[in-house]
Amino acid sequence: MERTLVIGDIHGGLRAVHQLFQRAAISKNDQLIFLGDYVDGWSESPDVLDFLIDLNTTHQCLFIRGNHDDLLREWLLGKDNELWFQHGGESTIKAYETVSADRKAKHIAFLTSLKNYHIDNENRLFTHAGFTNLHGITHEHYPRLAFWDRTLWELAVATDKTIPVESLLYPKRLSLYKEVYIGHTPVTKIGETIPTQMACVWNVDTGAAFKGCLSALDIQTKQFWQSDPLPQLYPDELGRNK
Repeated sequence: MERTLVIGDIHGGLRAVHQLFQRAAISKNDQLIFLGDYVDGWSESPDVLDFLIDLNTTHQCLFIRGNHDDLLREWLLGKDNELWFQHGGESTIKAYETVSADRKAKHIAFLTSLKNYHIDNENRLFTHAGFTNLHGITHEHYPRLAFWDRTLWELAVATDKTIPVESLLYPKRLSLYKEVYIGHTPVTKIGETIPTQMACVWNVDTGAAFKGCLSALDIQTKQFWQSDPLPQLYPDELGRNK
């Protein structure tokens, strides 16, 4: 039976990806939606991109653009960004020291091909971060907010759960889609360790860049699978724990 699985922020942790695939028993019958931030943090960012590029030839994949993916694309095209270097880019730059020009070109093509969002036939939105426009992500004036915004998740967390969706007081952004699936802001910031729902928003970033796990969530059953915490898989590295 085909599943649709959403996979949270990887941040260069290929070992976690392999472990997650085994634990979730992912097959070619599953549709895989990756929510972005494939790079920055742990030491295997180029290898993660190679894995995803190859995976796309054998599995049903949809790749969403994360802010770190866009920052890497810009760096590979020659743009320096000190802020990126301080927030995970350092490990990625080191990892690319031995990457050939041909391999870099494939990564640039992959990073350029990423989608800012996907809306399925049941009005479920998949994006890395969020949107701000009250008419939805397709009306967003600043498309980059799809992979930078944090206000949608903050709104979902702060919304009074006793207010019915039909109420005029209910936030309009949270009533536009059947469900919204995001990463970007680790749920560990609110003391959670598993994929977490707030209002219609499901956050699948379980802190893999830091001390958490990598997670995959079945959007139909809401069953989820997790890798070991990334510091256990990379005991000689800090990830983004700096």
